[in-house]
Amino acid sequence: MKRIPIRARSYVAVAGLALITLVLTLHRLGAADVCGANEAIEGLFVQQMVEHGALLFPVANGGDPMYKPPLFHWTATGLAHLFGVRTVTAFSLRAPSALYASAGVALTVGFALSWLDLQSAVLAGLVLLSSYQYVSEGRIGRVDMALTFFEALALFSFMWWLPRKELANAGTQVARAGDNRMELRYLFAAAIGLAVLAKGPVGAILPLLAIAVFIILERRWQEGRQLFSPGSAILAFGLASSWYLACLFGRRFGFLDRQIGSENFGRFFGSLGAMAPTYYLKPILLNSVPASLLVPFAVVAAMRGEKRRAPDGEGEAPRRQARDTVKLLAIFWIVTVGFFSLAAYKRRAYLLPLWPPAAVLIAWWLGRLAAHRWGRIARNGAYIVFSALVVFNLVYIPSKQVRDCADDPVREAAALINRAVARDEPLFIYGLDQGPAPLLFYLDRQVPALHGKLDDAPPGYVIVPADLWARHRSEAPGLEPVLTAGSGPHALILLRRGKLYAALEVRRKACPRAIA
Repeated sequence: MKRIPIRARSYVAVAGLALITLVLTLHRLGAADVCGANEAIEGLFVQQMVEHGALLFPVANGGDPMYKPPLFHWTATGLAHLFGVRTVTAFSLRAPSALYASAGVALTVGFALSWLDLQSAVLAGLVLLSSYQYVSEGRIGRVDMALTFFEALALFSFMWWLPRKELANAGTQVARAGDNRMELRYLFAAAIGLAVLAKGPVGAILPLLAIAVFIILERRWQEGRQLFSPGSAILAFGLASSWYLACLFGRRFGFLDRQIGSENFGRFFGSLGAMAPTYYLKPILLNSVPASLLVPFAVVAAMRGEKRRAPDGEGEAPRRQARDTVKLLAIFWIVTVGFFSLAAYKRRAYLLPLWPPAAVLIAWWLGRLAAHRWGRIARNGAYIVFSALVVFNLVYIPSKQVRDCADDPVREAAALINRAVARDEPLFIYGLDQGPAPLLFYLDRQVPALHGKLDDAPPGYVIVPADLWARHRSEAPGLEPVLTAGSGPHALILLRRGKLYAALEVRRKACPRAIA
């Protein structure tokens, strides 16, 4: 039987693992409602783009500027137009993350194949597929997976570009792939610019800082000077600054204030809150066991470097390529963890961009250990464990997402309210400052927030939490309860002030939860 060529097997590995990622991320993707505030906030801006055509400067609920740059939202809008989707759903909101996660797996495996063997490259893909954090974030409609993909692309394209001089006469697979250094330089520049468009300046700061540390430690001054040509520098800066300049010239200063002031400097210096410097210790080690427990060992091994001759007669150039690659990836891991540990405000999702480099580091480290008998046993065991966790993620993560939202039936509550209040009737919210975004997402209409005394509400309808209404009912005699939406701690009361619209009487008779 004729053996399949290594190049064909490589293509099959990349495509197969990307397809498995699509299955993991798309399976029951819309089964869970949008009940998290962070995801719903992004959904509000995607609604403005998809349903109202506000592509550059969307505002939520009539006046709230975007929290993040628009690359993720543009991707969701593009997919919606491609597939003829006119109303944003939980599935269409999350689809961009699934796409970026799948592309990230393909990119990681392809990068590993450029300097590791096929077995190690497949292992790197399995690490990502078995990572609870990577798969779960690939099923959430937020910007973090887009950032993860472009930061990984920046690091990997830099390493593809870097070693061409050393490997020009080596005759290796890496050398054959590296004839177009100019194209790789522009790919790197585009990745840097798009990373900024995904989540702001941090998308460029962390990869460039890691590369700067690598160049300093390795004394690669010439490569550092050659990394950006005038053209590639213009490309990186143009992509990174394009939307910010549009805000500036469009006099949308509220967007710039939120993006740069609140979301960047505010989060780093603590105006939005602060967590302890040790906040990341637990998620670093436990967010995707067992892979997360292996990453620190791989990082330490990469920083220590190769202490012995490579097996199987490998030449100096491939060994130098492997040493440089894992060292840069380890530096990026250290720089990212250090940067966000110093930042006052912290979130676990900030660690997501570490996973593609970490997957490559684990695959390299286990392959290095496989030179010993016990190391081969460990690597074979890793294949079994990671493969089993892929199946676990397929079953467990969608079910958990559904359970997490089961106690907060916000979609049903919004549908009940929309049936009771016509689109042209005034509707307000009161006392929902702690996360009204999921309700607003499913209401899919402007619902201004009221402040001050509840009894000062204007004519129309007001949505208030049931517990707040129970406490302040006597203080608002001019408001009449119309219906209750939901139950338990998340129950909402719809109040009315003024004329009872005739159409509401008909709708109330059809609502079993309506109250007089």
